[in-house]
Amino acid sequence: MLDPRLLDDLAARLGKIIASSPIGDVEKNARTLLASFFSKLDLVSREEFDIQTQVLQRTRAQLNALEDRLQKLEAPPPR
Repeated sequence: MLDPRLLDDLAARLGKIIASSPIGDVEKNARTLLASFFSKLDLVSREEFDIQTQVLQRTRAQLNALEDRLQKLEAPPPR
């Protein structure tokens, strides 16, 4: 989740920009401010998220297979 302090900081900065800038520069300043704000967040693209999800699924499957194999190896031999 987003930190509420970041949103408060963003709102305060936007308020200062609007108060001190001519109307023509508001959009430019807002874009710059938003770009700065979002660059501080650790965001990834949807494509990168989907790739990492697939990697995690494969890793979990491998882990489950290894756990099963280890359990069989550690089990006492049948009599």
